[in-house]
Order: sequence, then structure tokens, then C-alpha cells
Amino acid sequence: MVSYSFREENWENFELVEEDIEFLYNYLLELETPLTPSDLVSALAEERIQREIREIEKQRTSGGEIYFPKEHFEVDQNLVFPVFDWQQGTVISIRPGNNPELDSFDVIKVKMDDGNERELAAGIEDHTLNQPPDIVQQDALLDLQFVLNNYGDELERRLELGLYEHQDFVRIAGRWFPRALLVDVNVGHLNLAEAVLDMEGGGPLSTSELIEHVELPSDVNTKLVEFSLDLAMEEDERFDEVGPAGKVLWYLKRLEPQAVLETPIYLRYHEVDYDRSDLNSEMLILERELDDELSPIEARPVEADEVVVRLIFPHWRAGTLPLSNRIQHLFPTAYEAPRIRFVMVEGRTKDKFPGWVVRNKYYVYGLKEWYEDQGLIPGSFVRLRRGDRRGEVIVSSDIQRSSRDWMRTLLVGSDGGIVFAMLKQIVSAAYDERMAIAIPDVDALDQVWKNMQKNRRPFERIMVDMVRELAKINPQSHVHVSELYAAVNLVYRCPPGPILSILNSRPWFVHVGDMYFRFDDSEQI
Repeated sequence: MVSYSFREENWENFELVEEDIEFLYNYLLELETPLTPSDLVSALAEERIQREIREIEKQRTSGGEIYFPKEHFEVDQNLVFPVFDWQQGTVISIRPGNNPELDSFDVIKVKMDDGNERELAAGIEDHTLNQPPDIVQQDALLDLQFVLNNYGDELERRLELGLYEHQDFVRIAGRWFPRALLVDVNVGHLNLAEAVLDMEGGGPLSTSELIEHVELPSDVNTKLVEFSLDLAMEEDERFDEVGPAGKVLWYLKRLEPQAVLETPIYLRYHEVDYDRSDLNSEMLILERELDDELSPIEARPVEADEVVVRLIFPHWRAGTLPLSNRIQHLFPTAYEAPRIRFVMVEGRTKDKFPGWVVRNKYYVYGLKEWYEDQGLIPGSFVRLRRGDRRGEVIVSSDIQRSSRDWMRTLLVGSDGGIVFAMLKQIVSAAYDERMAIAIPDVDALDQVWKNMQKNRRPFERIMVDMVRELAKINPQSHVHVSELYAAVNLVYRCPPGPILSILNSRPWFVHVGDMYFRFDDSEQI
């Protein structure tokens, strides 16, 4: 068996060419079914392999007829020899063969391209070399499964980039199809879809559920009809595709929660410039522990079955959770949809309520009422784990017997100024002592946020004021970074990075050990 060395660069530098586009178009036309990039790559890779096999066979036989011992040949005839690694040669003489065990046969003398001469049999019907050679089966780079296992992900990425450049192809929910082959969906069909969703409170409904009420052709492939309606709704601003990856669900955009369509004021981060080189190793560890969704932490942690989140005020007030690296795997994601509707399950009662993943803004919405029912405060623990059913997330808190605890409490003065005091508060759920803050007058703090939007104060001044106020209720006048992070986020949405950078780069913040800092009033600010 003879192998052919196919270059690895052919897969590593893969790009769609017109021949590929034509193949994909015809392939999808024949199937009449939209396909995922994985399905298309599998079909196209197989086509590319067969194309390469045909090409190499053509190249190897272009120098003459393939030598098979059963054939008869003539002087000056050009031959190709698979058994000699596809070398070419010319017949220079023919003589009768002499072997009493064989019938009459010839011996041809061939001058090979490398200058050597060989004598070979001709006219022998029973010979192993009479079987056509299997040219390429030994080459792993021409083995479909090997190619998919080793290059599949990159091939999918490059295939999609190529298809995006061709307006003839359209993509919905991770599947591709030629636009010209779609079923016609008109404005009347879309108006019916809107009416159906309106009656359902906005949704979500699957495409198949909508088709039951929208009169579309019934003599066409069902998947093609669904895909055609999906595309038409995708291009209509009234509709929002909110299903997780692999599932298409539709919702009326005008009936979605405002906090899903627009980031709540408490979660809007007005970026603070800082130098990450200011953060030492201890600070980087703490940044990771605080698990803020706005922190630039790229490495994905181990995907734990259960994750505990410590609420900060912005998420507590907005009824959201941070969609950080540490918890992303617990929530549904999507190929394209920026918003995903899913189901949250209360850990003890098993009651279900809707939730929304807002992917592009890194938060999960829908927990405001649940926070209130659980009696949670900023600093409370929230436990998350994946539900028993796909698309469900179980949420629970560490409910405990109500007690009156001494707790850091935020008070807002009539002038909008903020002070902290240690006061007894009724607590009914476990919390992080460093980050917990009771807020008796939430409306007053809301007004502080509104004022901050109109009259922005320098971020470092906010930090200085918070350190000073927190130090007043600490006998040592020291403030832990976690306390400061939680306190700053009472009035200004900010990840730990800028806070840590300023603490470590300004002389008026003095590190006293174990991530505690004090403010040095003798330094000029």
C-alpha cells in the first residue's frame, strides 16, 4: 500500500474557496435542512479529502499508463509504477519470459526517471500488483476522523468566517442555509407571530409552537420552514431570540423587563483608568476571590457543581447576579442571542421563576423579589448549582433563625452625605462579615446614585471618604480591602482592580498587613 504525504498546512491554513461554496450550496440544497458548522465541516472536509485524492491520482497518472502486470505494453510507452513510489519510466525493450511454472508472458525492460533500468513481467493475469493501489489510506491527514479530532474547532471557525462573507448564506441559532432556498415569510405571518406572543405575555415560545398559528407551507421540509420563520423574526425588531444554545425561543422585545433591555443604573461601570502592574500577587489573589464580573480575569476556574456568591449592593439592588468566570458554566449560553430566558428554581420550596442571562453585560437578572423574600442584604451568601433539567439553575440562601446582630450600617444624611455606624440589625440569612452592610433607607441611597450620575466626584476622593468613614467604626482605624470594595460599590460601581491599584500606589494609603490599610492624614492629597 502506497501513502501520499498530504501537507499539514492544508488544514491549518484552511480557507473557503469558490469550489467549497458551490459544494456547500448544493449539499444544503439536496438535504433541504439547515446545518450546524460542525455538520458542514464534516461534509466539507470529506469533500476536500476526496478532491485531494482525485487530484493526486490525476497527477500521478499524468506521466503515462499505470503499470499492471496483466497488461501488454509497447516499446517507447510511458508507464507509472505505484510499486516504486509512483516513479515514471519508458519501455525500451520487450522479450519473451521463461518460467516453466507460468504460461506465456513477456519481460519488459524499463528505463526509470532516476536513470536505473528494471525488468518487469507483463501479460500475467494472476499477480498481486494487478490490484489497483490504495493511494492515500495510510495518511492520517487524509483521514476524516483524524482531521475532525485535531483541526475541527479551527475549521469550524474559519468556515463560519468564510460564510459570513457570502450574503447568499444566512445563520440562525448556529445553523446555516442558503437564503435563496428559504420559504417566503411575509409581514402577515410576522403579525400573526406577534399576536400569538402577545397573548402569551411576551413568550417565550418555540418556533414550532408559533408555526401552529402561522399559516406557512406544509409541503416543505419542517426544519426549513422553521428556519425561514426564524430568519424573518430575527430580522424584525419586534422579536427577540432568547433561547439557549441549540434551542430557539422567541419573545416580544417590548414585553421584556426593562433591566434586561437596558443595564440598571447600579451596574453601569464608568471605567477608571489604572495600572494593573500596581497589583501585587496578594492583591491578584484577592481580586480573584472577590469574583467581580468586571475584573479582567481570563483563566477559567474549575467548574464546580456549586458556587457561592457574595452579594454587593449594585447586584442586590438591581436583583441581579454577576456573570463572572466562576459561575458562567452554571447558566445557559447561546450562539448569538445577547439575552437568554431561563428558569430559576428555589432550592428549598422548588418554586420556579423566570431569569434572564444578559450575556454582553455580564449579569443575570430576575432575583429582586427572591432577595426580598429571603431577607438578604448586601454581603449575603447566594448558593448556585445547575438544575436537574436543562436550562434550569437552582438558587438558595443559608436561611437561619432571625437574630439581632451588630452590623455595619449605612446612614444617609439630609445633605446626601454618607456615614457608617455599628447598629443592631435583624438578620435571617448567612453573610460575609467583612462585606455585609445594612441599609435602612434604600430610597435615600437611590437618591445618592441619581446625584452621582449628575455630579460625578473623582473616584479617588470617593475611596478616601469611604476609608475615613469605615475607619471610624474600627477600633484600630484599619480597613480591609474587601470592606472597602463593598463600601465603594454602595455609591459607585467599580471592580476591585482600580481600588487595589490606588491603595498600593498612593502614599496616604498605608498597608498594615493582611490586606488591611489605614489612611495617613499627614500626607497631602
